[in-house]
Amino acid sequence: MTNLYSPTRLRESAAVSGLLLVVFVIVHLLGLIPALMLPEAFERYAAMLHNARWTPVIEIGVVISALVHITTTILKYLNNQSAGNHASLTSRRAAPIAAFASRTKAFAGIIILGFLIIHISQLRFTRPSDGFELAALQQILTQPLYLVIYISGSLAIALHLLHGAEAAHRSLGWLHPGNSKVLHQVGRVLASLIGGGFILISLAIALGSAA
Repeated sequence: MTNLYSPTRLRESAAVSGLLLVVFVIVHLLGLIPALMLPEAFERYAAMLHNARWTPVIEIGVVISALVHITTTILKYLNNQSAGNHASLTSRRAAPIAAFASRTKAFAGIIILGFLIIHISQLRFTRPSDGFELAALQQILTQPLYLVIYISGSLAIALHLLHGAEAAHRSLGWLHPGNSKVLHQVGRVLASLIGGGFILISLAIALGSAA
Protein backbone atom coordinates (compact mmCIF):
# COMPACT_ATOMS: atom_id res chain seq x y z
CA MET A 1 0.00 0.00 0.00
CA THR A 2 1.28 3.45 -0.90
CA ASN A 3 2.13 5.58 2.10
CA LEU A 4 -0.36 8.47 2.25
CA TYR A 5 2.36 10.63 3.75
CA SER A 6 5.06 9.72 1.23
CA PRO A 7 6.77 12.72 -0.43
CA THR A 8 5.29 11.76 -3.81
CA ARG A 9 1.74 11.44 -2.49
CA LEU A 10 2.04 14.72 -0.58
CA ARG A 11 3.28 16.56 -3.68
CA GLU A 12 0.46 15.15 -5.79
CA SER A 13 -2.20 15.98 -3.19
CA ALA A 14 -0.91 19.53 -2.81
CA ALA A 15 -0.86 19.97 -6.59
CA VAL A 16 -4.36 18.59 -7.24
CA SER A 17 -5.95 20.50 -4.36
CA GLY A 18 -4.18 23.67 -5.50
CA LEU A 19 -5.45 23.27 -9.07
CA LEU A 20 -9.02 22.79 -7.78
CA LEU A 21 -8.69 26.00 -5.80
CA VAL A 22 -7.44 27.82 -8.91
CA VAL A 23 -10.57 26.72 -10.80
CA PHE A 24 -12.73 28.11 -7.98
CA VAL A 25 -10.80 31.40 -7.95
CA ILE A 26 -11.24 31.81 -11.72
CA VAL A 27 -15.00 31.17 -11.49
CA HIS A 28 -15.24 33.59 -8.57
CA LEU A 29 -13.41 36.29 -10.53
CA LEU A 30 -15.62 35.83 -13.59
CA GLY A 31 -18.69 36.11 -11.37
CA LEU A 32 -17.49 39.48 -10.06
CA ILE A 33 -17.02 41.11 -13.47
CA PRO A 34 -20.75 41.92 -13.98
CA ALA A 35 -20.64 43.97 -10.76
CA LEU A 36 -18.78 46.66 -12.73
CA MET A 37 -21.07 46.86 -15.77
CA LEU A 38 -24.31 45.00 -15.05
CA PRO A 39 -25.06 45.42 -11.33
CA GLU A 40 -28.59 44.02 -11.62
CA ALA A 41 -27.29 40.88 -13.35
CA PHE A 42 -24.63 40.59 -10.65
CA GLU A 43 -27.28 40.77 -7.90
CA ARG A 44 -29.35 38.06 -9.61
CA TYR A 45 -26.25 35.90 -9.95
CA ALA A 46 -25.30 36.41 -6.29
CA ALA A 47 -28.86 35.63 -5.11
CA MET A 48 -28.94 32.49 -7.25
CA LEU A 49 -25.67 31.26 -5.76
CA HIS A 50 -26.70 31.95 -2.19
CA ASN A 51 -30.07 30.24 -2.60
CA ALA A 52 -29.00 27.25 -4.71
CA ARG A 53 -29.18 23.86 -2.99
CA TRP A 54 -25.85 22.80 -4.47
CA THR A 55 -23.94 25.83 -3.17
CA PRO A 56 -23.17 24.25 0.26
CA VAL A 57 -21.76 21.20 -1.56
CA ILE A 58 -19.40 23.43 -3.57
CA GLU A 59 -18.43 25.33 -0.41
CA ILE A 60 -17.64 22.09 1.44
CA GLY A 61 -15.56 20.95 -1.52
CA VAL A 62 -13.62 24.22 -1.54
CA VAL A 63 -13.02 24.01 2.22
CA ILE A 64 -11.81 20.41 1.93
CA SER A 65 -9.50 21.35 -0.95
CA ALA A 66 -8.10 24.26 1.07
CA LEU A 67 -7.53 22.08 4.14
CA VAL A 68 -5.85 19.38 2.05
CA HIS A 69 -3.65 21.99 0.35
CA ILE A 70 -2.61 23.60 3.64
CA THR A 71 -2.04 20.27 5.41
CA THR A 72 -0.04 18.65 2.62
CA THR A 73 2.07 21.79 2.18
CA ILE A 74 2.94 21.79 5.88
CA LEU A 75 3.69 18.05 5.83
CA LYS A 76 5.91 18.52 2.76
CA TYR A 77 7.86 21.20 4.61
CA LEU A 78 8.23 19.03 7.72
CA ASN A 79 9.36 16.06 5.63
CA ASN A 80 11.98 18.19 3.91
CA GLN A 81 13.23 19.51 7.23
CA SER A 82 13.42 16.04 8.80
CA ALA A 83 15.30 14.80 5.73
CA GLY A 84 17.88 17.53 6.22
CA ASN A 85 16.80 19.58 3.22
CA HIS A 86 17.47 23.12 4.42
CA ALA A 87 18.51 24.50 1.07
CA SER A 88 17.26 27.88 -0.02
CA LEU A 89 15.89 27.64 -3.55
CA THR A 90 17.08 30.11 -6.11
CA SER A 91 15.88 30.56 -9.66
CA ARG A 92 18.24 29.71 -12.50
CA ARG A 93 16.10 31.72 -14.89
CA ALA A 94 16.17 35.45 -15.39
CA ALA A 95 12.87 35.68 -13.53
CA PRO A 96 13.34 37.59 -10.27
CA ILE A 97 9.60 37.86 -9.63
CA ALA A 98 9.17 34.08 -9.98
CA ALA A 99 12.12 33.54 -7.64
CA PHE A 100 10.59 35.98 -5.15
CA ALA A 101 7.25 34.14 -5.39
CA SER A 102 9.01 30.87 -4.60
CA ARG A 103 10.88 32.28 -1.59
CA THR A 104 7.77 33.93 -0.15
CA LYS A 105 5.22 31.19 -0.87
CA ALA A 106 4.63 30.45 2.82
CA PHE A 107 4.22 34.12 3.69
CA ALA A 108 1.85 34.61 0.74
CA GLY A 109 -0.17 31.61 1.89
CA ILE A 110 -0.57 33.09 5.37
CA ILE A 111 -1.73 36.42 3.89
CA ILE A 112 -4.25 34.62 1.67
CA LEU A 113 -5.59 32.61 4.60
CA GLY A 114 -6.01 35.74 6.73
CA PHE A 115 -7.68 37.59 3.86
CA LEU A 116 -10.10 34.71 3.23
CA ILE A 117 -11.10 34.55 6.89
CA ILE A 118 -11.95 38.27 6.80
CA HIS A 119 -13.67 38.06 3.41
CA ILE A 120 -15.82 35.06 4.35
CA SER A 121 -16.78 36.57 7.71
CA GLN A 122 -17.92 39.75 5.96
CA LEU A 123 -19.90 38.30 3.05
CA ARG A 124 -20.80 34.72 3.95
CA PHE A 125 -21.36 34.37 7.67
CA THR A 126 -23.10 37.76 7.66
CA ARG A 127 -24.60 37.43 4.19
CA PRO A 128 -26.23 40.52 2.72
CA SER A 129 -29.88 40.31 1.76
CA ASP A 130 -30.70 39.53 -1.87
CA GLY A 131 -30.12 42.62 -3.98
CA PHE A 132 -27.62 44.19 -1.60
CA GLU A 133 -24.45 42.20 -2.33
CA LEU A 134 -22.80 45.02 -4.27
CA ALA A 135 -23.79 47.58 -1.65
CA ALA A 136 -22.16 45.44 1.02
CA LEU A 137 -18.98 45.17 -1.05
CA GLN A 138 -18.96 48.93 -1.57
CA GLN A 139 -19.37 49.57 2.13
CA ILE A 140 -16.40 47.32 2.88
CA LEU A 141 -14.09 48.58 0.15
CA THR A 142 -14.61 52.26 0.85
CA GLN A 143 -12.87 51.67 4.18
CA PRO A 144 -9.13 52.20 3.51
CA LEU A 145 -8.03 49.40 5.86
CA TYR A 146 -10.17 46.79 4.14
CA LEU A 147 -9.23 48.05 0.69
CA VAL A 148 -5.56 47.54 1.59
CA ILE A 149 -6.37 44.06 2.95
CA TYR A 150 -8.22 43.10 -0.24
CA ILE A 151 -5.42 44.42 -2.48
CA SER A 152 -2.78 42.67 -0.35
CA GLY A 153 -4.75 39.44 -0.56
CA SER A 154 -5.00 39.78 -4.35
CA LEU A 155 -1.24 40.38 -4.67
CA ALA A 156 -0.56 37.35 -2.47
CA ILE A 157 -2.85 35.23 -4.65
CA ALA A 158 -0.96 36.37 -7.76
CA LEU A 159 2.42 35.49 -6.23
CA HIS A 160 1.15 32.16 -4.93
CA LEU A 161 -0.25 31.29 -8.37
CA LEU A 162 3.00 32.31 -10.05
CA HIS A 163 4.88 29.79 -7.93
CA GLY A 164 2.13 27.17 -7.80
CA ALA A 165 1.53 26.93 -11.55
CA GLU A 166 4.99 25.52 -12.18
CA ALA A 167 5.21 23.59 -8.90
CA ALA A 168 1.91 21.79 -9.50
CA HIS A 169 2.89 20.67 -13.00
CA ARG A 170 6.26 19.51 -11.73
CA SER A 171 4.66 17.56 -8.87
CA LEU A 172 2.23 15.85 -11.26
CA GLY A 173 5.01 15.00 -13.71
CA TRP A 174 3.63 17.24 -16.45
CA LEU A 175 6.63 19.58 -16.62
CA HIS A 176 9.38 18.66 -19.06
CA PRO A 177 11.85 20.59 -21.24
CA GLY A 178 9.46 20.55 -24.20
CA ASN A 179 6.66 22.44 -22.47
CA SER A 180 8.43 24.29 -19.67
CA LYS A 181 8.58 27.61 -21.52
CA VAL A 182 4.89 27.52 -22.38
CA LEU A 183 3.92 26.58 -18.82
CA HIS A 184 6.06 29.40 -17.41
CA GLN A 185 4.35 31.89 -19.72
CA VAL A 186 0.87 30.56 -19.00
CA GLY A 187 1.58 30.70 -15.28
CA ARG A 188 2.69 34.32 -15.47
CA VAL A 189 -0.33 35.33 -17.56
CA LEU A 190 -2.77 33.47 -15.30
CA ALA A 191 -1.27 34.94 -12.12
CA SER A 192 -1.34 38.46 -13.60
CA LEU A 193 -4.91 38.19 -14.86
CA ILE A 194 -6.31 36.75 -11.65
CA GLY A 195 -4.39 38.92 -9.20
CA GLY A 196 -4.75 42.02 -11.36
CA GLY A 197 -8.41 41.30 -11.98
CA PHE A 198 -9.24 41.16 -8.27
CA ILE A 199 -7.26 44.35 -7.62
CA LEU A 200 -8.93 46.28 -10.45
CA ILE A 201 -12.40 45.13 -9.43
CA SER A 202 -11.76 46.08 -5.80
CA LEU A 203 -10.52 49.52 -6.81
CA ALA A 204 -13.36 50.05 -9.27
CA ILE A 205 -16.00 49.17 -6.68
CA ALA A 206 -14.34 51.38 -4.05
CA LEU A 207 -13.89 54.36 -6.37
CA GLY A 208 -17.27 53.91 -8.01
CA SER A 209 -19.09 53.94 -4.69
CA ALA A 210 -17.11 56.96 -3.53
CA ALA A 211 -17.88 58.94 -6.67
